[in-house]
Amino acid sequence: MPANEAKTPIQVIERMMTLLDVLSRYPGSVSLKLLAHESELHPSTAHRILGAMTASGFVEKGDAGSYRLGIRLLELGNIVKSRISIRDRAMAQMQQLHQATGESVNLGIRQGDEIVYVERTSSGRSAVRVVHIVGARAPLHTTASGKLFLAEDSLQKVREYAKRTGLPAATPNSIVSLPLLERELDKVRRHGAAFDMDEMETGVRCIAAGIRDDNGVLVAGLSLSTPAERFDADRATQVRQTAEEISAAMGYVKPQGRA
Repeated sequence: MPANEAKTPIQVIERMMTLLDVLSRYPGSVSLKLLAHESELHPSTAHRILGAMTASGFVEKGDAGSYRLGIRLLELGNIVKSRISIRDRAMAQMQQLHQATGESVNLGIRQGDEIVYVERTSSGRSAVRVVHIVGARAPLHTTASGKLFLAEDSLQKVREYAKRTGLPAATPNSIVSLPLLERELDKVRRHGAAFDMDEMETGVRCIAAGIRDDNGVLVAGLSLSTPAERFDADRATQVRQTAEEISAAMGYVKPQGRA
């Protein structure tokens, strides 16, 4: 075993980061010999780690055994950039909506088949509180924000989602059949807002509207969460207006004639 052989997962991660740092210093491909030298790794260790990174798309292998940064890093960088941008532009309007309603306001983005909450305001209005932890995940079909993203998909993609996930139930009110989901998504498209009626958590209801970037792409869902006894469907207008303000701050221009 080479002297620099990785022995723990932490060491492997540290060496992966070192190799990425070395690759980032060069505009083109880098030879294995140079990578091993600058990272102070044994060539066999560097080769094995680079192989794993190539398989996951973080590194691309060029001619003659050289390596360069992979496209996966660009994809992740764009995701991080969009999230930071959305959070920065959304917070002021989220706080205004929170102050106007006294309820929790959440910002969620899609990651695969789930919604990930990346920002929130917490309601301190009463002992009955709604808490969505930042970083928490939930299936798309059980959340108001998730339904917004599914409504953007084609019928075929929605059917693939249903088949892939099995539409698991979180509560007795969760949508667990494709026909019901399709009808629900049709309502979302017609009204420009989505609802979660005790579908993710019993006793909690949400209203969500979409946030779009300068290309018109749906990038996040803004949702207002309330205990069932305080739920007011008419607040959908406030949620839509707030989402539109954030979209405008992102550079989105609504097409003329769109409701």
